Order: sequence, then structure tokens, then C-alpha cells
Amino acid sequence: MTIDEAVDAFAVHLAAETRLSPNTVAAYRRDCTELARCLERRSVGRVDAVRPGDIVAFLAEAKQRGLSARSRARALSAVRGMFRFLVRDRRIEADPTADLKRPRQGRKLPRSLSRESVSSMLDSKGEPDPLVLRDIAMVELVYATGLRVSELVTLELSQLNLEAGFLTVVGKGRKERAVPIGRQARQALLDYLEQVRPLILGKRLSPHVFVTRRGGKMTRQSFWQRLRKVADRAEVRQRLSPHTLRHAFATHLVEGGADLRAIQMMLGHSDISTTEVYTHVARERLREVHKKYHPRA
Repeated sequence: MTIDEAVDAFAVHLAAETRLSPNTVAAYRRDCTELARCLERRSVGRVDAVRPGDIVAFLAEAKQRGLSARSRARALSAVRGMFRFLVRDRRIEADPTADLKRPRQGRKLPRSLSRESVSSMLDSKGEPDPLVLRDIAMVELVYATGLRVSELVTLELSQLNLEAGFLTVVGKGRKERAVPIGRQARQALLDYLEQVRPLILGKRLSPHVFVTRRGGKMTRQSFWQRLRKVADRAEVRQRLSPHTLRHAFATHLVEGGADLRAIQMMLGHSDISTTEVYTHVARERLREVHKKYHPRA
């Protein structure tokens, strides 16, 4: 079996037999395709000819290209998954990645936003443009619920239960979770659905909550661009992404004394250790406050 055939077979397996999202499947395929190109340069054409040294060379090339330890660890995870699949499928006898260690990663604290910056963004409506009002409603909802951007742009009307004050989200691994909506976000969403969305859609119909001028759902890239415009209008100069709002949601909950398990459930983290990073964010902020304001810090 050639390397390219193995990549194709692995991608089909992931799409058909796992609960990974299409975005994750695409990322795994990209990483395995990068491996295939590296092996091609090393004149290795078949999967049963791959040795541990070839995988090490692939990771070394990735480092030379400037990939972070986190990205290299993800690439190794994808490649390891492919070779484990090939062993289970009896295409090869031994897994060349079995004894390789993941690249060491430092713990990177997520960027967050201050409460003041978030408030400025939510109050920056400016002219009563339907698209601007839609963007503000999206920012309000992400900050109120901690939704991932992919969960936000694919949100459908059937997932909303505004009377009860929550929405149902299908997140990573196709796991379903219920997320509460605060009073202000609920009102912003109601105003958008009743007054703004009909203006954008006109006579068209759509199952999606947040729609574009053409009546379709927004893409992740489109929301990123619109978010930057919201930040610019509010004169928030900090670098930010849709994920920054999710981090702000979690960080401000931790700072307010919220239970870590509850935050884990709302964020949709499968492992509590992923959520625990926000306790470090809160501690770092306390240190900054102490250093800035204590007379003998």
C-alpha cells in the first residue's frame, strides 16, 4: 500500500467510523499528507517501509518550517492515529510511531479580554445597520455562553429554547450539551431574531440563527473579520479572535468564583485539566494587580 493510499483510507475511516468533526478530519488529513510528501523526498513510497527515523525526520522538518511544539504534537497525533489504524487493519505489522514521544509543550495561557473591553464592544452599535446589530448579538452570545466559533456559525433555530433560557450545542466529538443564556444575551438574541434577522433575510428562509446578506450561514472566517470591525469600532486594540471571547467567558467566571466543573460542562471540555488553565489565568491577573498597586510589590 502506498503512503497516499494509506492517507485516503485513514481519512475515509475517520469520516465514516469516528465522531470527529469534519474540521478535525480535514486537519488530520493535512498532517498525514505532509508526512507523505516528506517520505516522498526520502524515497519511501510504501507504508510497510516507514521506520521511526522517517517520522523523526518529518517532525524535524516541521520544526524547521516554524511549527510550534503544539502543532508538531498534533501532527504526530494524526500520524500515530493513521499507523495504528493500519496495524488494526493488518496493512502493516509494526507501528513506527509506537515509541516516539510527543514534542514538549510549555503551558500557554490563553489570551483574554477585560470586562471593560467586552462592555465597550457590546455597546459599540453605532449606526442602526442590521449587519452590525447581528454582529453585536453574536459577540453577546459567545461571551454569554462560551461557544466555539464553529458552534456559533452553525447554530440553528431548533437549538434555541429562549423561554427556558438555554441553548443546545453539538460540540467536538458530536457531544451534545445544554448551555444557559444570561438575561442580557437572551434579550439581545430575541431583539435580533424579531427585528434584525427578518431585515437581513427578506422573504428567504434559513434554519440558521445568524445569516449573511445572501441568506446563508456565516463562515468562521467571516465572523473573525466582523469581530475585528466590532473591536475597531469600540477602539479595542488588543489582538483578538473568536476564541478570545470564549476565553473571556471562562476567565471572568473563574474570577467570579464559579465552580470549575460547571465551567467545564459549559465549555464542552472532555477533560477537566483543559479547563484548569483558567485558574492559572486568574492567578496571573491577580499577580499583575498586586504588582501594579501594592506599595511594596
